[in-house]
Amino acid sequence: MPIRKPFRLTPQRQALLEALCSRRWHPTADDLYAVIRERLPRISMGTVYRNLERMAAQGLIRQLDTGGHQKRYDGAAEPHYHVRCLGCGRLDDIQVTAEQDLRHLVHPPAGYLVTGYLLEFIGLCPQCQTRKEKEREHDQFEGNQDREEPADFVRR
Repeated sequence: MPIRKPFRLTPQRQALLEALCSRRWHPTADDLYAVIRERLPRISMGTVYRNLERMAAQGLIRQLDTGGHQKRYDGAAEPHYHVRCLGCGRLDDIQVTAEQDLRHLVHPPAGYLVTGYLLEFIGLCPQCQTRKEKEREHDQFEGNQDREEPADFVRR
């Protein structure tokens, strides 16, 4: 078993944690880099990436892989769910009051050991709903009611 070095809360890590936990958001490394540069102008993008990876490995933060987009980070390390907007990619926390641990509900194929799961809800944020409604109204006004709209949702 490899020996792990003690985890020190360096000024860079402290600044990242404060930026990440200062508000309810799910920033990318680029977003955090822009915020941190105001406080630590000499910090490099590589330092941001390495520290985010290390803090996620330590369980201080969560790393969110939103399928095809840049990884996002969450300062709330406790288990919770997210909803992702299909229009703009916005990611928000979502409250789920039903069953919290779904592992006992699945019957994995032979040979699998299920150790966890990722569950993401999808939909349209309020701004994208408004934009879509305005587009629909504009199309109706212009007489384009027969125009086929692209599919918004992936059915699974």
